[in-house]
Amino acid sequence: MLRKVLHTIFCLLLALSSYSLFAQQDAQFSQYMFNHLYLTPAAAGEDGLTQASLLYRLQWQGYQSSFGDGGAPTTQILTFSTPIQKLKSGFGFYVMNDRLGPQNNLEAQAMYAYHLGIKESKLSFGVKLGMYSQTIDFSQYRPIDEDDPFISNNGKESQIRPDLGVGVMFRNPKYYVGAGFNHLLKSEFDFGSTLRNALETHMNLTAGYFFDVSMDLQISPSILLKTDFNKYTVDLAGIATYKDTMWGGLAFRSSEAVNLLLGYAFLKDRSLRAGYSIDFILKDRAAKENFSHEFLMTYRLPVVTGGVKKIVRTPRYRH
Repeated sequence: MLRKVLHTIFCLLLALSSYSLFAQQDAQFSQYMFNHLYLTPAAAGEDGLTQASLLYRLQWQGYQSSFGDGGAPTTQILTFSTPIQKLKSGFGFYVMNDRLGPQNNLEAQAMYAYHLGIKESKLSFGVKLGMYSQTIDFSQYRPIDEDDPFISNNGKESQIRPDLGVGVMFRNPKYYVGAGFNHLLKSEFDFGSTLRNALETHMNLTAGYFFDVSMDLQISPSILLKTDFNKYTVDLAGIATYKDTMWGGLAFRSSEAVNLLLGYAFLKDRSLRAGYSIDFILKDRAAKENFSHEFLMTYRLPVVTGGVKKIVRTPRYRH
């Protein structure tokens, strides 16, 4: 029954992939399947490991505006997650910097998740609370009217607003389904009487399945739907992992790009992992550069058993 429900969800999301991209406020990542903490606060500590990740995205490498200022959008995100075993819960946080031409968005979010065990599965509920900052560099705007009073500031202006999100995630050894809701407060930034920008509520819906082809090889298809409840964008991906040491795959983002993903695990216990993706732009190539790049580094601490019998955990959830 549950497999039929998952199949229906996948078909529905696939159908929605025909919708055009929306003018997103939240950052996008090609390696979303390794970045669940950004998608939903319910992922905090749910894999039972203490780990930290650093991701850098360079979108449309080499892009320059027609008048020379600004450049390609870039995004950096640092995440940390750890379980709180005695409370059957987890804690996490992330700090993200997203530069989009004359606008720079900075997020700092702390999150808590409660994990409810259901036989071999886990149902998690999470909440995140933090701040969202916007900075606008007015000197990078080129007004048609030089005397435009709304773009007369030649400096930078920053504003900070509170932010709130919630999420839920269900996971068992074969599949996972998660949802996250961001910007529930709909905080508004006011940079002038006509320069107002409210944070719209966004939803991230993700799901994945794990096929064990053999003892050494696993295939992991996944999907991510992002929406502001007006328009949708869908990411589809499939990754093959060999001996939990190296992986590679392909992804597709709503008629916008095809992505190649690669990764390798270092050290004897595979605790240090590096991932890379390159996006091949398909849509509106005349207005963009042809390639985007992502670099991901993750380190996880060894499991501390505290003198009790060591638990052998499946590696399929971990990057």
